[in-house]
Amino acid sequence: MVASCLLWPQLAYAMARWSQDSYGVEKRNLLIDSAIAGMWVPLLHFNLLPSVVLVTVTTFDKLSSGMRRLWLASLPGLFGAAALVTLLLRPPLQLESSLLVVICTLPLLVVHTLSSSIASYRLIRTVSRQNKMLELLRRTDAQTGLFAREHWQTQADAALQRFHATAQPACLLMIDVDHFKSINDSFGHLAGDQVIAQVGELIRNTVRAEDCAGRFGGDEFAVLCQNLVIADASPIAERIRAQPLTLRLPDHPTLRLSSSIGLAAAKPGYTNLQAWMAAADAALYAAKQQGRNQVVNVPLAALP
Repeated sequence: MVASCLLWPQLAYAMARWSQDSYGVEKRNLLIDSAIAGMWVPLLHFNLLPSVVLVTVTTFDKLSSGMRRLWLASLPGLFGAAALVTLLLRPPLQLESSLLVVICTLPLLVVHTLSSSIASYRLIRTVSRQNKMLELLRRTDAQTGLFAREHWQTQADAALQRFHATAQPACLLMIDVDHFKSINDSFGHLAGDQVIAQVGELIRNTVRAEDCAGRFGGDEFAVLCQNLVIADASPIAERIRAQPLTLRLPDHPTLRLSSSIGLAAAKPGYTNLQAWMAAADAALYAAKQQGRNQVVNVPLAALP
């Protein structure tokens, strides 16, 4: 009893703690645990309740360790130790458990069940938290902090579907940094990355909480203004256009920035998101053609 319950756990902990292969040593220790549990079954005269609880708890520990098929690998040691001790000692059978044995067995059963449940609960919470972090990373553009293209398109498509179903208005802004290629050519790609990050932050701080701002790709951004008609979305677009004009990069104080914006309200004629985005993109192209650093909406863009 002293060797199994007091000495062996301390020895197993020390070996796993100081070994260079802690994983392998701990795996071996768990297999030895099963062999010790198997040894105790005949020492308990095969008393049914403590024997079943001991074998079950020991095997469950192998399952909860997460080591592949460890429980299966532990069975030969468990049954082998039980058979060996049985052959050596020839213990008489005493299957029935007295009240004292039942009382002494209950703490192991209760404590192990509670500790296993707590460990499982913590693991589930950890996995859930990590899944939320992964989902956030998946839908967020790392460079700008805005929504990634896929998530933004999902939100924009849902807004267009709501417009067709309930006539809830929505507007789409396509934003492009003017002369971005020349910025990369003149100041370097690191400066270009700083411009993208800074413009993304400006957009994020300018839009409303219910709006959905995303990076569409390269130096192009997109904003979904929900529940707004074009007259109400235009001031938001103008504020976004004005922000880059005040932006200064510490490493490149001579750099001046501007942006062009195309604005399109949801219409019955836009049967899908691609059509809506094409209209906003056409307005953006018109803004560039008309001199850049301006906001153009779809009706103006359609003018010759």
